[in-house]
Formats: sequence, C-alpha cells, structure tokens
Amino acid sequence: MEIPDNLLCLFNAEIVEEDGSYIIEVPDQEVAFGDVKVGEVYRAALLGPGAEANTDTQREHDEPTPPVETGETRTVDIEGTGEQGDGIARVERGYVVIVPDTEKGERVTIEITDVKETVAFADVLEREEYYL
Repeated sequence: MEIPDNLLCLFNAEIVEEDGSYIIEVPDQEVAFGDVKVGEVYRAALLGPGAEANTDTQREHDEPTPPVETGETRTVDIEGTGEQGDGIARVERGYVVIVPDTEKGERVTIEITDVKETVAFADVLEREEYYL
C-alpha cells in the first residue's frame, strides 16, 4: 500500500453509531501534538479488519514513531519559547523539538541529542541570519 506524503496521522479506531451517524474518534495526541485541528474537515481512509499499513510510522501499539533520530541534523525555525525560555520548533506531524538558547523567529541548524515519544531535544550547530 502506498502512503501519501501529506498523511497527517495514522491510528486505529472503532466506528461507533450515534443518532443515525457514524463516528470515528481521533486520539487527543493527534490534536495536541499533531497537525489535526478541531473544527477542520479532513478525509479519512479506512482499512478493513486485519489490514496492515506497510509503513514505518506504525508501531506495535499503532503509535507513530518520532520523526527524528538522535544525531540527525536539520534546519528548523523557532516558533516560540517554552516556560523555561527554550526555543520550540515543530517538524513533521507537529512533533516538538526543544532547542535551548534560541529565540522565536530564529532559523537554526540543530543536532538532535535526545528523542522521546512526544518531544526531542537538540543543540544549535549554526545560526542563520534573521530573515523576518
């Protein structure tokens, strides 16, 4: 099966009938950490029972794997700052990367130093000139 590049999330769900309609529940983490927004309209593709998506974004428990790996380098834009003052960047599926000693609006090349299920940490390798 071919998975398109613009796939926002992949999860298992049960179809529930309610008042003459059928409902698919989207996991909280897809709204909190992913690209899915409340109130927007999306297309859903359904696979039959027992069907397996042949993709490396699916784990044993159908949770997506982090889109970054330790040691990987990337150029990212710092979108905001966290409570501790560290910069926050987002990569695929809205996955959060915490980058200390950065400011909102900076574009930096980073090296991923630690990867967790919902967040990664990185060090700055190079700063680009402000481009705002």
